Amino acid sequence: MKKVVLLLSLVAIVATQANAQKRNYRSSGNEAANYSTALGIRLNPWVVGFTIRHFITGPHAIEGLVTTNHSHKNNATFTALYEYNWGIGVPNLNMYAGGGAHLGFYDRRDYDWDRYVDKGKGAYVSPGLDGIIGIEYTFKNIPLNISADLKPYVQFVGPTNYIGEEIGGVSARFTF
Repeated sequence: MKKVVLLLSLVAIVATQANAQKRNYRSSGNEAANYSTALGIRLNPWVVGFTIRHFITGPHAIEGLVTTNHSHKNNATFTALYEYNWGIGVPNLNMYAGGGAHLGFYDRRDYDWDRYVDKGKGAYVSPGLDGIIGIEYTFKNIPLNISADLKPYVQFVGPTNYIGEEIGGVSARFTF
């Protein structure tokens, strides 16, 4: 599973590098983003993963996340998000909000004890919906972007079909 995550991350990096061009756009006279693509890491107390964010046109961006809960053995979640960005009156600081979907691959023993007892070892797949709202700051003189956000989600399969405790997170991204 970890090899698949690394391979998909490498493909995403190569694909965006081939397309990356520096872009500026202004929202209400405020600079909302001064980068085209950003690649980095997302953390919270339970989850660690990779994040890639790309502006498609103007204030519209897409973000991909590949995360894992580091306290469990075998799991991975792939998330795709659409985000709308707007300036808030402070240079290089903007807010964003949007939504998307995820697909999680979870080990029965770690995430669904009842199915593990009934069916034994194995994994299950859980699709779900995600929302996101956050704030980010892009440094002017160095290619770094930091953000903090809330990303509530609902899963449709398994015992974790609720808005989870893993909703908050911080990200640090290299911008290009």
